[in-house]
This record gives sequence, structure tokens and C-alpha cells, in this order.
Amino acid sequence: MQTLTALVLAGTRAGGDPLSDYAGVSHKALIEVGGRTMIERVVEALSAVPEVARIVVAIERPEVLNGLPGLQGANVKPWTTMPTESGPSATVAAALASEGSPLLVTTADHALLQTRWVEEFLGACRADVDVTVALARRDVVEAAAPDTKRTWLRFADGDFSGCNLFLMANPASAGAVALWRELELYRKDPLRMMGRLGWTFALRYRLGQLSSDAAMARLGSLAGGARVAIAQMSDGRAAIDVDKPADLDLVRRLVAATT
Repeated sequence: MQTLTALVLAGTRAGGDPLSDYAGVSHKALIEVGGRTMIERVVEALSAVPEVARIVVAIERPEVLNGLPGLQGANVKPWTTMPTESGPSATVAAALASEGSPLLVTTADHALLQTRWVEEFLGACRADVDVTVALARRDVVEAAAPDTKRTWLRFADGDFSGCNLFLMANPASAGAVALWRELELYRKDPLRMMGRLGWTFALRYRLGQLSSDAAMARLGSLAGGARVAIAQMSDGRAAIDVDKPADLDLVRRLVAATT
């Protein structure tokens, strides 16, 4: 695979983030796990990926990153910052416009991220696909962390959880990001969201009759014909990010168990 830029979504919500308040920091990205902030852990993991040429951190206050030792040194790939937009999808759209593709996207709260997971993901991305989404099967996730509480995508061929890794391989991926932005606007209006996705599609999903391949095909058709596919991760820990205090406690336990 050719070299690419990695985008790390590290902004905070306009009204503040309860988890940041819980941890006593201004940004969730600055929460410490195993003696390092989450943003340092993510940047260090990405820096060791051969395909990653540079890293862009999307954050509205870049000065909060100053002085973090894990963002300095010879082993850290060149990195810069960009402003966040109105939401994650809008930020990804802005990054695609400014950085181009291929663009690898992850989040600063992916505190367990490992270089080998990124390499596995990139190795699974097919050349004929515009957007690849990393997912992990429920049995794999629960084997790695039996007490984790995840949001599950329930397809006919199994339950999956997102792994906060996306590859926007080429300009056609912009259509998928535009659909993502539209659905993000509808997140508090499920009827409009189901209408946009298609009532038959939504009903089949609700009844557990929709396969993951069929779901990706439908999303692609709504995204201007973009080809969307899933890459399954072999390590269930790849699905564990830090969205709430229980996640933070779990991640800290998992890191402590390996050090």
C-alpha cells in the first residue's frame, strides 16, 4: 500500500465532555492511561506503522498538546494539527479536502491502539474498495474483555462492534463522508434517519435479516456509489475505546495487566 496520512480526531464537544470532567482534564485526549495520555499512545502507535507518512491531529486547542513527551522525539512521525469542525464527520470531510486520500482515520480515545492492529487493518483493505471500516465480532470482543459494554451492530451474520479505524482510500470516499454527515444530523430523529436509509433496509436490520455485506452495499449506494467494505479485526481489544468512566477503568486495567 502507498504511504498515507493518518487523522486523529481529538476534539472535545462544544458543551464539554463528562469524561474529561470525570478525569479532571480539559480534553478527553489528555486522560492518562498507563502513565501516558491517550493522544500520546495513539500517535506513538501510528508512528510505527510503515505506511503512515504523517499524522494530523484534529483539535480545537492545539496548545494543550505542547510539551507532551510522547509527541516528540526521533521515533514520532511528522505531525501537525487542524481545527475541528461541527462534528466528527465534518472534520473528516475537511481533512479529506485539505489532505487528500488515502486517509487513515482514528480517534484519540483509542487508547489501546497497537501498531500491529493498524497493519492488520491496512493489510485487509482491498484495492477495489473506496472506504473500509474496521469491525470486530462480538465473540472476539467478549473473549478479550468479558465485562466490556459495547454498542453492537446486529447483522444476520453476527454481531459486530466498531473499532474506530477507517480508511478513506480515494476521492470517491467523500461520498461516504457526506452520507455520514447527513446521518449525523439525523441522530436525534430516528424516523428521518430510517427514511433516508430506506424503510425496507431499516426493517430488515431491525429483524436481524440484513447481512453485513448487504448493509455495506446499501450504504455505498446511498453514498454516490462508493464501495464500502468491512475489515474484521482479530483482537477484540481493538473495539474498546474510552467513552465513559467504565471504559476508562477497563482500559486502565487492561494496560496494567500487560505492563
